[in-house]
Amino acid sequence: MSTVEHFIHEISPALAAFRRTFHQNPELGFTEYVTSYLIGKELINLGFTIHLGKDALESSERMGVPTPEYLLLQEERAMGEGVEKSWLDKMKGGHTGLAATFDTGKPGPHMAFRFDIDALPIKEANDPDHHLPMREGFRSQNEGIMHACGHDGHAAIGLGVANFLSAYKDQLSGRFTLLFQPAEEGGRGAKAMVKKGWLEHVDYFASGHIGIRDTRLGRVYATTHSFLASSKINVTYKGKAAHAGLEPEKGKNALLAAAAASLHLYNIPRHSEGATRVNVGKLQGGGGRNIIADEAHLEMETRGETTAINQYMLKEALRILQASGDLYDVETGIDVVGKTVEAACNPEWIQWLKEVGEESPFISEILDDIPLKASEDVTYMINEVQNQGGSATFMVFGTSLENGHHHHQFDFEEGVLKVAVDAFARLILKLSRQKEEVTS
Repeated sequence: MSTVEHFIHEISPALAAFRRTFHQNPELGFTEYVTSYLIGKELINLGFTIHLGKDALESSERMGVPTPEYLLLQEERAMGEGVEKSWLDKMKGGHTGLAATFDTGKPGPHMAFRFDIDALPIKEANDPDHHLPMREGFRSQNEGIMHACGHDGHAAIGLGVANFLSAYKDQLSGRFTLLFQPAEEGGRGAKAMVKKGWLEHVDYFASGHIGIRDTRLGRVYATTHSFLASSKINVTYKGKAAHAGLEPEKGKNALLAAAAASLHLYNIPRHSEGATRVNVGKLQGGGGRNIIADEAHLEMETRGETTAINQYMLKEALRILQASGDLYDVETGIDVVGKTVEAACNPEWIQWLKEVGEESPFISEILDDIPLKASEDVTYMINEVQNQGGSATFMVFGTSLENGHHHHQFDFEEGVLKVAVDAFARLILKLSRQKEEVTS
């Protein structure tokens, strides 16, 4: 049995345990206080140096940070769930996530890996059809919040990689940076980590995602293409309330402005140079059937096949949002709360993964690439590494999916955790053994 195979067999129960703990305790972006704490404590035990709070990310580069009131509520929750005050003091104000560094002391490349850790505002299913979380008793304990995209698995994979680095440090060279990133959903957290400088002088960068398509366990896609650039927008319309029967002419209807905007956004002309997307995901407004609505809130997004195409979609969306407010003579407040950009993986990872995958009993098939057709703020990290001369990829780890991502019954085969850690570990061994000293 090879070194990596032996390690994967030994770590497998812990991977499932990590995943289930995170799944049971999901937290939204920039409120991952408990998640960051649990990860950090494990990393310290493994010999990593951890960087928390404003040491991990550039505060001003965060997007879509929750309100101070909501953050305080979540910090109180985290304290009640056992997060030490010294840790919480560093993370307060929505400074979650962490960076972990490890130096072998031997000349070699600088390798970095990213694992996202946030959940979604989805109420998890509570019925027998939601098989594993219900049967094994690890359904979300934070009602209305759910790991419905696999980030609980990503965090577990990150800890598996950390355990490998710690256990086999004598066989490795160079230095390593692990980024446990907050607020991937909505494209809000990666840029803040990039701007902190964690990817300076990185030679090799890798990240990945569980699922994406319903496919076979053991299949690994070495690279990803068709990252859609995106923009996330929150809009508030403020009008004037009035009695809908007695004095309707004295009201200014914010709800009608939001409704009009929702319809007209879908009429943005498609772009001739690539795919575009627009979606209104949330609309709230009004106080009652006989009241002219004085306030309405809208949450929407645009996407484009390239950053330039998405910029076109954003420009048109902002025009329509403002014009809808003007049409109904209400105040319009627009806040861009998230962004992602386009990126492309380096093709050399295909050959590297195929070379190491031949030795793996867990990887059954390696494919060159897969189209994402969605947005991921890991693109900021990929571009940063490549701009400095490094090589980067975003892998996808196959699993069967009875329900797609962002579904209230989303789940994945836990065997994919072994596959992913195995792939990372074998790539680390291969690339670390390149003994050239990297000057920085």
